Amino acid sequence: MNTIAEKYADQGVGSIFLYTHEAHPGEIYPHHTSMEQKHQFARDLRDILGVTRPIFLDVLDGVCHRAYGSMPNMTWVFNRSGIPVYKSDWTDVNSVEQALEYFIDVARRRRDGQRLAPFHAERLDYREQDREAFYKGLERNGPKAVTEFKEAFG
Repeated sequence: MNTIAEKYADQGVGSIFLYTHEAHPGEIYPHHTSMEQKHQFARDLRDILGVTRPIFLDVLDGVCHRAYGSMPNMTWVFNRSGIPVYKSDWTDVNSVEQALEYFIDVARRRRDGQRLAPFHAERLDYREQDREAFYKGLERNGPKAVTEFKEAFG
C-alpha cells in the first residue's frame, strides 16, 4: 500500500493507515490497555513493517473501527466530497489500485465534459493468500496469537 500511496500522491490521492487494534493479540503485542501503549505499538508497526503513510490511531474502544465495518483489514476510498466510493473488507493491492485507476479516470472524464451518473456495483475480488507470511505476522505478536488462531481456524 505504501507503493500505491506514493504512485498516486501526485494525482491528488491521499492515503492513511488507521490503526485500530491488534487483530491477533499475543504476549508481545497484547490487547491495548492505554493510548500510550497503542502509540508505541503503532511506532513498532511503522518501523517493523515499513509503513510510510501517516498512521492515525483509533481510540481504545474502537469507535472509528466499528463505524467503518469492524473488519480487521479493510480499505475505504473516499472522493473529495467525503463520499465513500470504494469499500473492501480486505486490503488487496490489486483491487485498491484498480479502484483508484477507475476513479481517477472518472475525474478525467468529468473534466472532459462527460455527464456521468453514479450507480452502485458489487463484485467479488480475489487476493493471494500467503499462509507463511501470515503466520510470521502472528508470531511477531507472540505464541498466544498463533495458538489462538490455529484453535479457531485450523
